[in-house]
Amino acid sequence: MLTDKLCAALNKQLNNELYSAYLYLSMSSYASSIGLKGSANWFMVQYQEEMVHAMKFYNYINSRGEHVKLQAIAAPPAEFKNLLDMFEQTLKHELTITASINELTDLALSEKDHATNIFLQWFVTEQIEEEENDRDIIGKLKLIGDNGQGLLMLDTELAARVFVPPPTTAA
Repeated sequence: MLTDKLCAALNKQLNNELYSAYLYLSMSSYASSIGLKGSANWFMVQYQEEMVHAMKFYNYINSRGEHVKLQAIAAPPAEFKNLLDMFEQTLKHELTITASINELTDLALSEKDHATNIFLQWFVTEQIEEEENDRDIIGKLKLIGDNGQGLLMLDTELAARVFVPPPTTAA
């Protein structure tokens, strides 16, 4: 059974994951509106991944005998300066999520909830990958600068990203 404090923190993280999905859905739409269909695809895949993350928290809370208490989701930004701005905001957001996951992990350890700690380790590892991907793209965008051909080449690269749903486990 989860402690009240840990259950509330897990519910808050579920909300954080849903906000992440909203943010990337907004970025996907913006990229599409400025003709960067590959970037729009990249952000759409990111949206799908964040929904999977949210559902992991949803299912975990329920599996521990608690129920999810949904909260309001703040509206994400809808306008961006350019693609570099979008990815810099993405990295900034992911760093915030990393900090939140780390705080949640610390709480699980302080509450001596080893099951929750084990559950959270997947997210700890996932955040390393998220930040690395963002930094790689930011590095490419800084190299490209104002070169339109370079931007189109990167947009084509981002179009190749495919959402791969995680395997389902038997109940």
